[in-house]
Amino acid sequence: MSVRVLVVEDEARAAEAHAAYVGRIEGFEVAGIARSAGEAARLLDAARTAGAPVDLVLLDMHLPDGHGLGLLQRARAAGHLCDVIAVTSARDTDVVRHAVAQGVVLYLLKPFTFAGFRAKLEQYASYRAQLDTAAQEMVQSEVDAMMGSLRGDRRAALPKGMSAETLRDVTGAVRSAPSALSASEVAELVGASRVTVRRYLEHLADAGQVERQPRYGRGGRPELEYRWV
Repeated sequence: MSVRVLVVEDEARAAEAHAAYVGRIEGFEVAGIARSAGEAARLLDAARTAGAPVDLVLLDMHLPDGHGLGLLQRARAAGHLCDVIAVTSARDTDVVRHAVAQGVVLYLLKPFTFAGFRAKLEQYASYRAQLDTAAQEMVQSEVDAMMGSLRGDRRAALPKGMSAETLRDVTGAVRSAPSALSASEVAELVGASRVTVRRYLEHLADAGQVERQPRYGRGGRPELEYRWV
């Protein structure tokens, strides 16, 4: 399922550009564009009422009818649990501090390139993929990996060319399996090629979320199998 994104930006050209950028990144879709705090609040409410709540807000801090942090406070008070990435020219240390204190997960300063924009959303995608497949209770290594994704930790961030959806499917297959699985077995479960699945399994192993070991007893070269830690 795609991450539904609300773009909150008062400048028309920038708003359309940000929405276009979102549309170019796999796993994300534009839920709407708001040019003011009031419009953003209405769109958040309408999306929740329609049963398709916004997952992520790309939030400019300078809005014609108030500050972005004021909108965030209103959204939280109204029960909206969407994540927020600040996309703004606001460089004031106090604004950054308050943004972090109010739960802004990432902060992207204008001006930026598409590559910089994509990197932030890929960090967020890695975090969401791990969160979506997490058990009801998490162990320390899972929390560390998930938070590392948001920090841009190279060990936790999603490598280029990997999608959050496939990572979620592979993670779910290994996690729910009663015993260790080979790449071929996971590939059959998720409907992807063995080569593709093995890349995701190796990524999870490098992140410390699965353990790999050789499987013997079937003749020929031993095959690697993967078990959720």
